[in-house]
Amino acid sequence: MATDTRPSVSDPRTLVTHPELRSQQSFPTFRTLGEPPKNAVEKALSIFADVRAGEGVTVLLMTLNVFLLLGLYYLLKPARAALILTEGGAEVAVYSSAAQAVLLLGFVPAFGWLASRVSRVKLITTTSVFFAANLALFYAFGRAGAREGVAFFIWLGIFNNFIVAQFWAFANDIYTEGQGRRLFALIGVGASIGAWIGASAVPPLIKQAGFTPYTLMALGGVLLLVALSITIIVNARERARAPKDHAAAAEAPLGKSGGFELVRRDRYLLWIAVLTVLLNFVNTTGEYLLGKLVENTARAMYPAADQIADSRAFIGSFMGGFYGAVNLLGLVLQLFVTSRVLRYMGVRGALFVLPVIALVNYSVIAVAPVLVIVRIGKILENSTDYSIQNTLRQALFLPTTREAKYKAKAAIDTFFARLGDVSAAGVVKVGTSLAIGVTGFGWVMTGVAVAWLFVAGQIAREHRKRTL
Repeated sequence: MATDTRPSVSDPRTLVTHPELRSQQSFPTFRTLGEPPKNAVEKALSIFADVRAGEGVTVLLMTLNVFLLLGLYYLLKPARAALILTEGGAEVAVYSSAAQAVLLLGFVPAFGWLASRVSRVKLITTTSVFFAANLALFYAFGRAGAREGVAFFIWLGIFNNFIVAQFWAFANDIYTEGQGRRLFALIGVGASIGAWIGASAVPPLIKQAGFTPYTLMALGGVLLLVALSITIIVNARERARAPKDHAAAAEAPLGKSGGFELVRRDRYLLWIAVLTVLLNFVNTTGEYLLGKLVENTARAMYPAADQIADSRAFIGSFMGGFYGAVNLLGLVLQLFVTSRVLRYMGVRGALFVLPVIALVNYSVIAVAPVLVIVRIGKILENSTDYSIQNTLRQALFLPTTREAKYKAKAAIDTFFARLGDVSAAGVVKVGTSLAIGVTGFGWVMTGVAVAWLFVAGQIAREHRKRTL
């Protein structure tokens, strides 16, 4: 007699609310055999990603959540710039990443300690209220006349990395691996639009509504609490929809291991940490190289001392156009390309997209550092980073433990990200002291891109082991 080898009802592999079924329809919409009918919202969302029946409400709430988080960050960035440039000076930015990295050595373990003692919704509530209270204090002391530019500059760098990492940890926790591959790209659209609207809202708020850096802080604190309320709603909704044992496990405190310990003892997490260092190193150094080329071009075009206004106008116009093109292309890629890259290439294949682009870009800089060509390469590189690569980084944590999703991810997305910035600052300082020039930096970055491809291969290998 044949033995029934199918998983039993009690098998944890069967305890998923949305079984991942193979798609039977191609672009521009997704359809799956065997699923219930979609409502009108889910049909509309399916143009952009493979949204299935019953997923529409939660994915919209998650998209709104990250929209608010990125929107409030880009409201606070101009406030930070206004304070630091009038109280401290631009040079403080050179040292801020190092200061943030040092502070994160204490903040990450403190977060891990809290995560081991409370449920996920209490964890997110505690940290969000803590940051909102920080903004209230900055508002109060600032209105009282305190000079807080340096402190706020460092705080905002930590806040942004940490609060976004926490959001994606929560997303990793409520979605299965298959759902995450399908839905993260759509959720990421909220981040892209939030950054754009947040930044665009600042000029009219200042000029027409009379906002100051301190009222922007107050607005940011309110938006953070609204985002927290959405997280609480999503948590309650998904807990009610999940099987009882899954809901209970999701609300249990995490294990005792700390974020740095989890990274140290897990090869997969360690390679992701290395990837994060390289990614931030390349981004920071690449921005320096582009800025250097723009500076050299402006000096060549306007060499006279009385042409400084023309030089500034050229640089401002160039960089404004550059960032506008990056944001626009990034949004288009996030809407129409990212979900399909993850769908057809998979997580492991998508790992190689950005390092290949970086390898080509910096090879061109090493051989022919022409501003027009470099501009095109950097637009493609940065927009891919903010769309495909950013969504991929979140999806890498889908096959990890809950402890890794919260603690290790917090360590990687904060400390190791800042470590990449610090490393870039060190290399730039050494390179400029040796006068290697843009071409020399191009060769250095080409070598880093090759190393990046190697790291991507290591992550792909470890990811395959976890998903077999």
